[in-house]
Amino acid sequence: MTTVNILSGGAAQGLVRGLTEVFKAQAGFGIDGEFGAVGIMADRLRAGTQADLLILTQALLAKLAGEKLVTPSSLADVGRVETALAVRSRDPRVTVKTEADLREVLRSADAIYVPDTKASTAGQHIAKVLDQLGIAFEVASRLKIFPNGATAMRELAASTAQRPIGCTQATEIIATDGIALSGSLPPGCELVTMYTAGVTTRAAHPKEAAALIALLTGADNRELRQRAGFIG
Repeated sequence: MTTVNILSGGAAQGLVRGLTEVFKAQAGFGIDGEFGAVGIMADRLRAGTQADLLILTQALLAKLAGEKLVTPSSLADVGRVETALAVRSRDPRVTVKTEADLREVLRSADAIYVPDTKASTAGQHIAKVLDQLGIAFEVASRLKIFPNGATAMRELAASTAQRPIGCTQATEIIATDGIALSGSLPPGCELVTMYTAGVTTRAAHPKEAAALIALLTGADNRELRQRAGFIG
């Protein structure tokens, strides 16, 4: 089967997976591609990786459109995603209402599972928050850093640590078996990121890519987006 090839941030993986069969029935195309840290996905496109469709942060897609790698008229917002906390399903949920609460939760964890702190949206933010809380050095040895949020959450689910915690985007938490969404980051530490889809200028299947964007962003799939963790 012919496929639409995607380069996407991990935040959209669960949503895309939920629409794969619908898209196949409507367009007669499958969906293939890579999901990972948005910076790495953008660099793959710049390096010449073939892709029909991108789903990355709004700011990064605007930049790629300026580089003439994405068709500006194709851009459409998918929705906003919170960076949030995760625990193993069998562990008690944590409640974090203030910066002091978050500092205590992170200091008491014996393993902190996070995505790439240089190339991923959530990972960069987590590194910033640890500095802001004044505990970056203290918890550095307990950070478990993985290429993307999905991998970090799978590793959290399998963790044998006594008090592990994870932090990545809510969509990646919801999409992972064995872990549970445990609340948003508190005021002053929060991050809500808009994700946007766009057709690449080198797309082999631009018509089908546009049809997939219409599915991802359409009103008929608002409930699916919300279940996947998108806001709005």
